[in-house]
Amino acid sequence: MGTLIQPHGGQLVNRLADADAAKALADQAASLPRITLSAKQACDLEMIAIGAFSPLTGFATQADFQGICKSMHLAGGAVWPIPITLAVDDAVKATLAEGGRAALHHADGTLLAVIDIQEIYPHDKKLEIPNVFGTEDEAHPGVKQVIDEGDWLVGGPIDVITVTPAKDLGEQFTEYRLPPAKTRDAFTQRGWSTVSAFQTRNPIHRAHEYLCKCAQEITDGLLIHPLVGETKQGDIPADVRMACYHALIKEYFVDERTMLTVMPAAMRYAGPREAVQHALTRQNYGISHFIVGRDHAGVGDYYGSYDAQNIFDELADGEIAVEILKFEHAAYSKKAQGMVSGKTFPKLDGDQIFLSGTKVRELLLAGERPPVEFSRPEVADILIKWAQSS
Repeated sequence: MGTLIQPHGGQLVNRLADADAAKALADQAASLPRITLSAKQACDLEMIAIGAFSPLTGFATQADFQGICKSMHLAGGAVWPIPITLAVDDAVKATLAEGGRAALHHADGTLLAVIDIQEIYPHDKKLEIPNVFGTEDEAHPGVKQVIDEGDWLVGGPIDVITVTPAKDLGEQFTEYRLPPAKTRDAFTQRGWSTVSAFQTRNPIHRAHEYLCKCAQEITDGLLIHPLVGETKQGDIPADVRMACYHALIKEYFVDERTMLTVMPAAMRYAGPREAVQHALTRQNYGISHFIVGRDHAGVGDYYGSYDAQNIFDELADGEIAVEILKFEHAAYSKKAQGMVSGKTFPKLDGDQIFLSGTKVRELLLAGERPPVEFSRPEVADILIKWAQSS
């Protein structure tokens, strides 16, 4: 049995304080200035704490911020495509001091962590937005999110007391919320040394299932790894998606070769750069192969269909250890009587079954299943129930 891939940067970060340290932090936090985190910032805090964002130990300092925006590299040289920032407004900034500390709270008031404030610096949105998102259009959800953030960034390492408010535990898929150290343990216990991962924020339709099974053929196992952190309005809720994943895996996947866990990250909808972010993050979870299909992490028509694949060609050899599995658009061919892509079957007029998201939603609202060549009936039934009740 081989060994698992090394984490990005060589070592898995852990910023979760033990019980004694957590108590000391909580005692100290009562007298510290307070920063209430946005939903995105709370997701980022958890990803840092559990090592999913290794080698990061906290929120970006100015040198890292500039290096990431300009060249997709941390100041120390490692590839990193999206700045993980702690933005605050003028009023909060006035309570903080470089060299001091601040208490980081969830929106519901729960104390999450303490940050050592190394730097407070201007939030250069004109640098971040066009470089990270490739557009300055405020209709882009990621762009709008940054525009709405505070004009100051607080950089420094964090020490984390908890990542999830207790009252939210029932809504956060605790059983499936495995940090990187735990997924790595699970892979080892299963005897997997090569693992492919499928990133998703949607239910899995037949084309996605095809990509997953192609990847399973060349690795020891598959991790279906849905993102359950903050997403944009209109995305299908995480609990509905989880029900779809369970139904699909039960009926159509080999249990001992398939795992389902969740990733508590926030979506940026940054297309190519976010594809790199997703790959590096999955490396920390122990993944050796990462599926990148058409329009990965995209939104609207801001990115070309395969921009998220092409960006990996811009990285120097060895900068990313994960093997990227680049897939063409796939669909069911009536003539071939199976799933095909442009690489495997000639394109014939009217042969492939493809439905737009709008058409699928119309069918679901009407209580009709999309064609079985597009969606498994077990998944369609869950989505019909959701669509008709939402």
